[in-house]
Amino acid sequence: MLACGAARAGESLESGIKATYLYKFAPFVDWPAGAFASPDAPVTICVAGSDPFGPSLDQVAGRERVGGRGIAVKHLASVGSGSGCHIAYLGGSAEQPVGQSLAALRGQPVLTVTDGAESGAHGIISFIVVDGRVRFQIDNAMAEENHIVISSKLLSLAVPSRQGGTP
Repeated sequence: MLACGAARAGESLESGIKATYLYKFAPFVDWPAGAFASPDAPVTICVAGSDPFGPSLDQVAGRERVGGRGIAVKHLASVGSGSGCHIAYLGGSAEQPVGQSLAALRGQPVLTVTDGAESGAHGIISFIVVDGRVRFQIDNAMAEENHIVISSKLLSLAVPSRQGGTP
């Protein structure tokens, strides 16, 4: 029973760290001018499909600002080109698996984020756990395909991927 509680606490901590990363990525990403409806439009984080964050992401991200913009969080069953996302965490679902979500957002100015090991498909940023710590890999070629630029500072913090997506 104690081990089960400790496992849930570990999962909760991991989800909290990932939720924090989602809005902390925003200052290190440059979107094309047309990605925002207005100069003060919020950065929109979408959680599509399975949602490991619950209300915690809404609570913490809602208090943050990025370059004068607020942060809005949307919870969606599926995503597509008209979803209005700037950052999309793709949890996958029976309705829209992660691979389909990635295909729907390909070429759109959206920073896609996945749990690479769990989904079998990776976004521009894929969360991984290394030595018990939440880390991430970045596929910079995929970022370029989606017309976004990731800061060299964020690239330097990423764990190199086997595909060579991170310098």
